[in-house]
Amino acid sequence: MTTAAPGWDPAQYLRHAGHRARPFLDLLARVPDLPGDPPRIADLGCGPGNVTALLTERWPTAHVTGYDNSPEMLAKARADHPRPAFAEADARTWTPAPASHDLIISNATLQWVPGHADRFPDWIAALVPGGTFALQVPGNFDAPSHRLMRDLARSPRWRDRLSTTLHHEDAVHTPEAYLGRLAALGCTVDAWETTYVHLLTGEDPVLDWVKGTGLRPVLTALADDPESREAFLDEYRSALREAYPSTPHGTPFPFRRVFAVARKGGRA
Repeated sequence: MTTAAPGWDPAQYLRHAGHRARPFLDLLARVPDLPGDPPRIADLGCGPGNVTALLTERWPTAHVTGYDNSPEMLAKARADHPRPAFAEADARTWTPAPASHDLIISNATLQWVPGHADRFPDWIAALVPGGTFALQVPGNFDAPSHRLMRDLARSPRWRDRLSTTLHHEDAVHTPEAYLGRLAALGCTVDAWETTYVHLLTGEDPVLDWVKGTGLRPVLTALADDPESREAFLDEYRSALREAYPSTPHGTPFPFRRVFAVARKGGRA
């Protein structure tokens, strides 16, 4: 797991905003009607706020708050989206009041939170009866993009500085595991997985993608050593070019995602 919080670059993250938003839209499509009028919604790990704003489109009267622990991401969210509200919070400790929310949703965040399934009881307790908890996490930690990154970080040249920096394969759970944990809390659960094949364009597009997300811990760890940072990127770039060859139409980038939508029992 990460040994320090990664530094975030909202502009880099948003370079692939369309592809990154698609799983959130698919998750949102499976969220049922909410019991509150107006509903209270929390987006846990809101990042630059671009998908949080979609919640206000679906529920125009809702009280929506996006939470994140990155000052850079929150500044970008507030600058670009005057509504909804945004606040600083850490998913490792965020514990809202019981029966205070109609929807708690988390998109591509919980992979950064070791033991995140242990937080589920607090978050389900924070839902009103009939409320929903919805999550989406990347499930591609065994894909070449991440496996090559880990292998390089553990190689003799880099292991002293980077061997404990990156996520391991167990950063997220299977759909079955999420279903079991949430069903045990009295929820009706819809869990599934999808592999998207994103067609990326431009020079070294897979490297450009991971610079916005999975590679952030490495970039943070090497931020004070530009020469080493570029050396690592050169090695990693070469490996990615082999693993993800370009075609006349672009570079196909398969990306597995894991989803769960849990509706709390009781009268709405």
